[in-house]
Amino acid sequence: MRWWDLEGASSIRTIEKIVDETPTVRTLVFSDELFSEVLPGQFAMVWVPGINELPMSVMITEERGKAAFTVRKRGVSSTAMYDLRPGQQIGVRGPYGNSFDIRNGRILLVGGGTGLVPLMRLAKFAKNNDVTMLMGSTTKDEVFFEGLANRILAKNKHTVIITTEDGSYGQKGFVTDVLEKLVDGQKFDAIYTCGPEIMMYKVVKLANTKKIFVQASLERMMKCGIGICGSCCMDDALVCRDGTIFDGEFLSHSREFGHTHRSKSGILENY
Repeated sequence: MRWWDLEGASSIRTIEKIVDETPTVRTLVFSDELFSEVLPGQFAMVWVPGINELPMSVMITEERGKAAFTVRKRGVSSTAMYDLRPGQQIGVRGPYGNSFDIRNGRILLVGGGTGLVPLMRLAKFAKNNDVTMLMGSTTKDEVFFEGLANRILAKNKHTVIITTEDGSYGQKGFVTDVLEKLVDGQKFDAIYTCGPEIMMYKVVKLANTKKIFVQASLERMMKCGIGICGSCCMDDALVCRDGTIFDGEFLSHSREFGHTHRSKSGILENY
C-alpha cells in the first residue's frame, strides 16, 4: 500500500469540460461517483502532472456522477491547473477533512471568491433551510455562481445577495459590511463562511459577538492532506486532519487565525 492510499482513494481523471466563470476563474469538470457525493467542506488533493499537487474544495455540478474543481489563476500551480484543457488528466486523491454541521432553521452563507465552492455544496445539502447566501467579489466581471446558487436553492426559501467592492454590481462594499446589517436586523440560527482569512475572521468575530453558531472553512499551506507533513498547522491543530471546518468557539481561542499564516518554508508571517 502506498502512503497516498492510506485515507480516501486516489485516481487519475480526465478533464471532460471547462466552464469559464470569469476572466480569471474556471471550473474543470470530470466524472467521479465518489467525489460527486462528498460532504460539504471536504477537499481533495489534486495533482497537476509535472507541476505540483494542490488542495482543492470539491465543486458541485448539475450532472449526475460528475465532480469539479474551480480554480483561479494566480501562482504557478494554480495557473497550470487553470490552463488545462478537455482531454488532459489530473490526479485526484481523497476526499479528506470534516464537513459543515448544518443546523436547522435560518442559515447565512458568506463567501468570497473561490471560497464560494464549499458553500455551494452546503447549499445543495441544506434542503429544508431558509438560506441567505452572501457573495463577495471585487468587481462585476469577477462575480460567479449567482445563477447556479439560485437554481440550487430554487426549492428553498432563499435570498442571494451580491456585493462588489467597486459597486459595479449588487451592493457596494465588502461582504462583512452587508453582514453586519443583516445580523442586526434579522435572526439567523447559523453562519457558515469560506474565503480570504481576514474576511472570515471578521465574520466569525461578529457571529461570536452575536452568539450565533458559526463555522469557517480554512485554507492553509497543505502538502500531504493527511496530517503527516505538518505544513498546515494552526496553533495545536492540523487544518487538513482536524478541519478544514472549525467552529467559532475554537477559532475564538486561536492565536493564529486572522493574524498569521505560514509560508511554503513554514515561516510564520503576519497578514
